[in-house]
Amino acid sequence: MRSPALRHVITHLITPLLMCIGMGLAYMGAFVTPEPHHLPVAVVGSGPQAKVFAQTVKDKAGDRLDVRTVATRSEAVGLLDSRDITGAYVPSAKTPELVVASAASDMDATAVEKVFTPIAAGQGVALKVTDVAAPVDDDPTGQGLFFLLIALSIGSYASVAALGAAGAGLPIRLRALLALGVSAVVSGIGALLAGPVFHLAHHDLASLWGMAWLYSAGILFVGVGLHTFLKRWTTLAMMVLFVMLNFTSSGGLFRPDLQNGFFGTLHAFWNGAGFVEGARSLLYFHSDGLSRNVWTLTAWLLLGLVVTAIAAAYERARGRAETPVAAAAAVRTAEEQKPGLKAEEEAEEEVEETVGV
Repeated sequence: MRSPALRHVITHLITPLLMCIGMGLAYMGAFVTPEPHHLPVAVVGSGPQAKVFAQTVKDKAGDRLDVRTVATRSEAVGLLDSRDITGAYVPSAKTPELVVASAASDMDATAVEKVFTPIAAGQGVALKVTDVAAPVDDDPTGQGLFFLLIALSIGSYASVAALGAAGAGLPIRLRALLALGVSAVVSGIGALLAGPVFHLAHHDLASLWGMAWLYSAGILFVGVGLHTFLKRWTTLAMMVLFVMLNFTSSGGLFRPDLQNGFFGTLHAFWNGAGFVEGARSLLYFHSDGLSRNVWTLTAWLLLGLVVTAIAAAYERARGRAETPVAAAAAVRTAEEQKPGLKAEEEAEEEVEETVGV
């Protein structure tokens, strides 16, 4: 290719085209065909009749449902609070009841209702649905936390471009301190959105801010460290890690039992799932399971600190390898100043690409 300008444009088109492929595969693979996949439900009752009924439901559903029996309704509610099941069916000749906790997942509650409504209708009675953990009225679908996750993610990974590219001339120690400050600002914005602005969190807003800070800081430190090695390809790497794989496995729209095994596996340890499930635990389920989600976010922050420490060691080693003669020659002629200008232009392009996405 003879034209350097054309080659330069085509090279920069690689990133958005790869993003197009990746986003299509990730989002369509995760969200287009949600189907129950070992959806855990319970039938309330301890006698042989309840066990036979549960086995009948299981046989008809196949792999779509995992059916267990529990002795009492209160035991079923406890399993809903710990999110070990998505719904509990209480058989009755006159008023059968389905108990759900839609704050855990509105989609799961809907899927369970679709399973048991025809069963009640077949008995000639209406199904009573009781929601023991409904989202707040300001967030009726319970998906506000997912959109909060998106806001925190964009603020975090877009800031990586500014810190890594525009701040490339700064010592990595200073870039790390800036990442610390930016994470506090991003999480503060998230807390304002979740509290005073959209009223997603009616209590424990300070704790929600703490989780948002852990989440944001983890992304920023991973990005600052990666930028030392990936340069302008950091944008693509951050999109893969914290958008394509992150949003799709977070459980914000569909929990793992409505997705295929790949995204369900990621849900167990990815940072977006840690934030969304931790926020649900905090706001709706009496902090049940919160510590595990906080540890997930902490592990990602520790990973980011390790990556940044490795990058710092690499930059120090590279700095010692540069000779004073080479440094003096780099500023002696105009021709040798052009790579510096080119680097500055690429830094600006990287920031524009990231923010634009």
